[in-house]
Amino acid sequence: MSWSTYIKSFQSYLKIERGLSKNTIANYTFDLMRLTDYLEQQGSKTNPILIHEEQIQEFIYAVAKEVNPRSQARIISGLKSFFTYLIFEDYRKDNPMELIETPRIGRKLPDTLSVQDIDALIRAIDLSLPEGERNRAMLETLYGCGLRVSELITLKISDLFFDEGFIKITGKGNKERFVPIGFTTQKYITNYKTSIRSHLNIAKGHEDTLFLNRRGKQLTRAMVFTIIKRLAVEIQLNKSISPHTFRHSFATHLLENGADLRSIQLMLGHESITTTEVYVHLDRKHLSQVVNQFHPRK
Repeated sequence: MSWSTYIKSFQSYLKIERGLSKNTIANYTFDLMRLTDYLEQQGSKTNPILIHEEQIQEFIYAVAKEVNPRSQARIISGLKSFFTYLIFEDYRKDNPMELIETPRIGRKLPDTLSVQDIDALIRAIDLSLPEGERNRAMLETLYGCGLRVSELITLKISDLFFDEGFIKITGKGNKERFVPIGFTTQKYITNYKTSIRSHLNIAKGHEDTLFLNRRGKQLTRAMVFTIIKRLAVEIQLNKSISPHTFRHSFATHLLENGADLRSIQLMLGHESITTTEVYVHLDRKHLSQVVNQFHPRK
């Protein structure tokens, strides 16, 4: 079989067996295609069953000249998953990635916004435009609930449980969680639903999707990025921000105000507490205040 056949089989495994998102599968596929392109440039006729460690190592060396250590680590991780899958399916007996080490990288601290920055961004939204109410509701939801952009654009009306004070989120790997939603965010979502969304000509298949574009269809990730970037320019915010910045700010502000890591982990939908622990490193001053306030030997 050719590389493309094995890769398609791997894609099906990632989607059906592991329940990974389209974006994650696309990243895995991109890295594998990068390897196949490299082999083709080298004139190699090898396939996934016959390729050996030395060939992959040469590829990693070549990649290291083009990408940063973080991207290199992601490529190695993706290749390891691919060859582990081939072993699982009895296509191979050994993993040529077994002795290839991942470069050491420091944990990147996420960018955050202050409460004043977030207020300024939301105030900059032009509410005279039809999409203004929608954009305000979206940003309030991003920040108020700590959602990923993929979770925001796929949020359903049937996922809103305002009477109970929660929304149901379908996160990575199709895992569901319930996230508290405050009255302020509920108010802006309700305003958008009644004053804007109810007057749209909703496309078939999008009747339950909460946030819609002018054509009555689900928004794209790129559109949400664009909205936020334009608002940042509008208020002359000299920071590189994205929808994920609101999620990071949500977690950081909760921690600064005394929330415990376990609660933040559950709301963010992190599988491991170690992922959430990155926020501990954001504000050492706050941690010192916690010790001074609560420790018996302060």
